[in-house]
Amino acid sequence: MRPRVAVLVAAAVWLAASTTLFTGVALVAVAGGALAGGCAGDGGPGGGARLLGDRAWSAEQTDNAQTIVQVVVSRQLPRRAAVVAVATAIVESRLRNVSHGHADSMGLFQQRPSQGWGPPETVLNPALATAAFLDRLAGVPGWAAMAPGVAAQTVQRSAYPQRYAPAEVAAAALVAYLWPGPDDVAGGDPQAAAAATLRCTDQGAAEIAPARAGGDPPARGDPPRSPGRVAKDRVPPDFTLPADPRQRAAVAYAISKIGRPYVWGAKGPDAFDCSGLMTAAWAAAGVPVPAGTVTQKTAGTPVAVSRVAPGDLLLIPGSLGSPRNPRHVGMYIGHGLVVDAHDSRSGVIVSSLSAWVPKIVTVRHIAGPSGTPTARAA
Repeated sequence: MRPRVAVLVAAAVWLAASTTLFTGVALVAVAGGALAGGCAGDGGPGGGARLLGDRAWSAEQTDNAQTIVQVVVSRQLPRRAAVVAVATAIVESRLRNVSHGHADSMGLFQQRPSQGWGPPETVLNPALATAAFLDRLAGVPGWAAMAPGVAAQTVQRSAYPQRYAPAEVAAAALVAYLWPGPDDVAGGDPQAAAAATLRCTDQGAAEIAPARAGGDPPARGDPPRSPGRVAKDRVPPDFTLPADPRQRAAVAYAISKIGRPYVWGAKGPDAFDCSGLMTAAWAAAGVPVPAGTVTQKTAGTPVAVSRVAPGDLLLIPGSLGSPRNPRHVGMYIGHGLVVDAHDSRSGVIVSSLSAWVPKIVTVRHIAGPSGTPTARAA
């Protein structure tokens, strides 16, 4: 292990141990039971868990529905497109980003890479999967005037076509909740229309001071920059990706997005919020990760900070959260470094693990080998 990495990891382990020792709180446990719905509880871009009509929806489901509606309005398609897409996702996955299904079906819409829907990176990213669905829907002549369920079946070619029409009532209620504007947004401002689908204000800022870029001068009164100090806009030149293929793909994706803007509710490919970057990065590895920090805090398996591995999710309270309700997440990429969609000012950056450790509520291991006390920074 290189000396600089050893120092970073040693500091991280000491901080983890001392935090647990003096507070009596285990860093890998999220205290408390289920959160209440709404923006003050488990609310994310979709507004959190709620009852619409006779259907109860989880925070994960409303977040995914919001993503679908947001993609529809950003493309300036009519409300009918959102109802058809949401109904399809209700039938295919219950509005959850899943890896299983018939044959190689996966994701919100149970799209099959072998049938031309795109690679797992596409079908396991809710925003990209929605775009792929809409591409095919828009290519169906007269789709908007078709009877309930017909347009969805034309796109999906399901062996069970009768399932789609009954789901449109629940889908229409979700869309009505998420889409406050006119039924047809063509000719308007697509960015404003997309922003109007957000049911809660931004809750994901990190509240960790990012490092300055390597070339930035020190602030007045600060000591000269150390050559070993982490730069926020790039990984060190001697950085190496993890050996495990899935961890490598997820970490490489996260690193490739350094410098991209932070946008609340975004899941890529050009902008992200903190949880959206995690979902998109692991989709690139063919591994589904649910939307939103409220759901990501229980994704995968919990591990101690001392056993953190590349690709693991690090959850912290952030600016508006709490230990029970962490609202910000970053990815450990190895070598004592973390990548996260930090906030609207900084965008996607890289920072030191040691800056995160005192605030970490839980570490979630998603895939690949777990870290070991002697190899966790590799």
